[in-house]
Amino acid sequence: MLGGKRVIERVYTQVAGQLDDVWVATDDERIEHAVKDFGGQVVMTSTECRSGTDRCWEAADQLKLDEADVVVNIQGDEPFIQPQQIAAIKACFDDPTVDIATLVKPFTPADGFAALENVNSPKVVVNKRMEAMYFSRSIIPFTRGKDKEEWLSGHTYYKHIGIYAYRANVLKAITRLQQSSLELAESLEQLRWLENGYKIKVGISDIETIGIDTPEDLEKAEQFLKNLKNKG
Repeated sequence: MLGGKRVIERVYTQVAGQLDDVWVATDDERIEHAVKDFGGQVVMTSTECRSGTDRCWEAADQLKLDEADVVVNIQGDEPFIQPQQIAAIKACFDDPTVDIATLVKPFTPADGFAALENVNSPKVVVNKRMEAMYFSRSIIPFTRGKDKEEWLSGHTYYKHIGIYAYRANVLKAITRLQQSSLELAESLEQLRWLENGYKIKVGISDIETIGIDTPEDLEKAEQFLKNLKNKG
């Protein structure tokens, strides 16, 4: 629960209307019942899915979404995702060569070094074409010769936002790849795609989001929600 409402309902409400169709994919009957309670669409998937992308493909296959242009995979723990962010990831596919896209947010000096070193907040390095070069739970790049408190003021670090989008045929293909060594080391599924030669287009968002991975994150989310209400 977050602010008296289930987290999954907040995510669903934030993205409904931004896409042609929205479904919750889960293997947990408690989540299935929760989604049905608030009138959402839900599809049950296998308990054997190795990743969120595998679950996304299984749901898309069940729902016969083969003809979809793009399938968007939104993490169920991102209750503050905004319509502008959905628009930003959709805009990546204006380029017909893009097969996979995701979003990042620049860290700012105000975030502080503790936010940068948080292992539950993966960092992304991008090239000049705004394609991901690598994702890591470690801080990348390492800034040599400067005190750590100066790193954020001397380089733009990017925080990964938990949303992906894929061409439907690419989504099917990447779920058939074997888990890779980098993926297993970092526990980040997108490294499997990079290791297999896929390019990931990166869109930039300046909107702050809080993914809820721990009880501490939920406390931060409650405070973040209170602050939003006070501003409103």
